[in-house]
Amino acid sequence: MVRTPLTPWERRRGERLGALLRQARGERSMVEIAAAAGLSVETLRKIETGRAPTPAFFTIAALASVLGLPMEELAAAAAAGADAEEREVLTA
Repeated sequence: MVRTPLTPWERRRGERLGALLRQARGERSMVEIAAAAGLSVETLRKIETGRAPTPAFFTIAALASVLGLPMEELAAAAAAGADAEEREVLTA
């Protein structure tokens, strides 16, 4: 399977989401959070490092529940800077 390369905007969006999740995880281990959310540790690692910038809705919902994060906060993190970045793409 050949994957389409991520755009710079998708990479930054994934990095923002990952940073928010790492911050919310705090001192808890990836193993603990992944197990509680019903994910593999590798999936959580990919999301936290931005290598999986578009995880499934139910994956994010499970992480939000385990980490005590409102879905609105995650959506805002994913959308942060989108307008400015989209303008950059359109004017390039």
